[in-house]
Amino acid sequence: MQIYRHTQSGTGMRYALGLGMVAIGILRAVAPFGSGSAVAGAVLVLLLVCLFLFRSLTVEVGSERLAVWFGSGLIRKEFPMEEIRDARVVRNPWYSGWGIRFTPRGWMFNVSGSDAVELYFRDNRRFRIGTDEPRQLSEAIREGLRHAG
Repeated sequence: MQIYRHTQSGTGMRYALGLGMVAIGILRAVAPFGSGSAVAGAVLVLLLVCLFLFRSLTVEVGSERLAVWFGSGLIRKEFPMEEIRDARVVRNPWYSGWGIRFTPRGWMFNVSGSDAVELYFRDNRRFRIGTDEPRQLSEAIREGLRHAG
């Protein structure tokens, strides 16, 4: 049974990657051609791939599992609800960044902003999910935990 599903647009990620692509494009336009041009082209392709992969973050909470994935779902994590002990609304410090990060509090998926929900697992692991709906996500996870047993 699906309890919650939300897709957050990666606005912050899109702006950052877009600015990087513009900067590389300007450098390629004004710099003389040579070995640096090939490197700039490779970096531009890498930024485009990142833009495709990290354009959004979707969270789906059900009575049996919680799933979180970037973009089209090539990068995803799934957690059985019985492994989750609790979920709390938290704020990420500005230096935590966006994307996939290992933080002092555990792994984090984030595409924009600093609001997040921290999952607490029965084996004492933690995982943070960046979201623009922290209260709704936290409540949905708690409801999923009630349904899971």
